[in-house]
Amino acid sequence: MTRVFNFSAGPSQLPTEVLQKCAAELMEYGISGQSVMEMSHRSSSFLEIIETTERRLRSLLQIPESYQVLFLQGGASLQFTMVPMNLLKPGGKAGVIHTGAWTKKAIAECRKIGGCEILASSEAEHFTEIPKGVTIPQDLDYVHICENNTIYGTKYKELPECGNVPLVADCSSCILSEPMEISRYGLIFAGAQKNMGIAGLTVVIVREDLIQERPEIPSMLSYAVQAKNKSMFNTPPTFAIYLLGLVLEWIENRYHDLAALKTVNQQKAALLYDQIDQSRLFTNPVRPEDRSIMNVPFVTGDAALDAKFIAAAEAEGLVNLKGHRSVGGMRASIYNAMPLEGVQKLVDLMRRFEEENRIC
Repeated sequence: MTRVFNFSAGPSQLPTEVLQKCAAELMEYGISGQSVMEMSHRSSSFLEIIETTERRLRSLLQIPESYQVLFLQGGASLQFTMVPMNLLKPGGKAGVIHTGAWTKKAIAECRKIGGCEILASSEAEHFTEIPKGVTIPQDLDYVHICENNTIYGTKYKELPECGNVPLVADCSSCILSEPMEISRYGLIFAGAQKNMGIAGLTVVIVREDLIQERPEIPSMLSYAVQAKNKSMFNTPPTFAIYLLGLVLEWIENRYHDLAALKTVNQQKAALLYDQIDQSRLFTNPVRPEDRSIMNVPFVTGDAALDAKFIAAAEAEGLVNLKGHRSVGGMRASIYNAMPLEGVQKLVDLMRRFEEENRIC
């Protein structure tokens, strides 16, 4: 069997060790006589899985006891609705720092429920930078950001100063890639299919004082209901939670902590950005201080040449490098599970391709 290097923005490549352990346990988890996919979410075996998964997540992210961890369904996109439903007060409003497609969706969903103010935007710069020095009005119910943008390849290096206003962050494509100061946030949400496992699971980390009983909110969309039932109001995404547990175990065994993992992620990103910056063919449009270490877009400036490069990459087992349809070009998503070997192989191809398609 030949494994490719998968540069997809999500679902992404999984660690080989995780897939191997999952395969070994697929027919039977422990001595349960059944697969995780078959077992009751109320069983002692699954309760052990979900409790261990939460404990590992709390340890790696150093989540304070004053925060709840919820394992939900509906993808990160459902949180564009759940956040305002749960956090907007009657007659209140949210603030959003607009940095691309995902904050655009969050703004649209928030406005269906209540007030929403765009505090700053990098749209005029084609979302190639992060707005700085944004003033946060203290009458807002919360401020929403997308901390790492998969499409445009930007990343907050400094969080906005929000004062007493809770900061809500979509961390789908950067969670677990580096240490986080959880106490800076009111709420974090992340789809699992990038750095945490497989599609079907969304993790929400929310400060307890923001979890309010709101009888008017449908039960499935209520943080209070989900927290009260320990993510078991209905059948949770059991297999996805199990896979998250395996990914967390892999991080612990291989890196011990997120500081060490961040160093490796920075090395991979530097290797790719250095090649782009010295190239006469490939360019990256993002302001250097705002570049993501998870998602790296690059272009040749010629759509036909971009397509030729993508085809050449696929022929060498470097797949899903096509850029998002809204920006074109190429995009390399180099999440935790992407080994340095994969990035090196991509860089080697870029060098050869540039030599073969030299522009005078």
